[in-house]
Amino acid sequence: MSRQVMDLLKQCAPVFSILADENRQEILLLLDENKQMTVTELAQKLPLSRPAISHHLKHLLDNKLVEVEKRGTERHYSLNLKWATQILKLLVIELEKIN
Repeated sequence: MSRQVMDLLKQCAPVFSILADENRQEILLLLDENKQMTVTELAQKLPLSRPAISHHLKHLLDNKLVEVEKRGTERHYSLNLKWATQILKLLVIELEKIN
């Protein structure tokens, strides 16, 4: 494998790790269905506490899978898969070159 493939794998590893968690998967599904949601709205739909949801959202934010818009005292979260999609596409392109 080339150095470029290894570098792309390292960049993609956090995305794979984040997506491995079922709670984060559920949050992403809800955000996809509802476009934007607050922690309170997510807590109404999930069997998780507000602090637990905030914890998962922080990881999703840190790894560029969601974005947040502050409106007054509320923070509205939405999907932002552009970066993840781009880096995963690059990885697939490089892996296809190997075969």
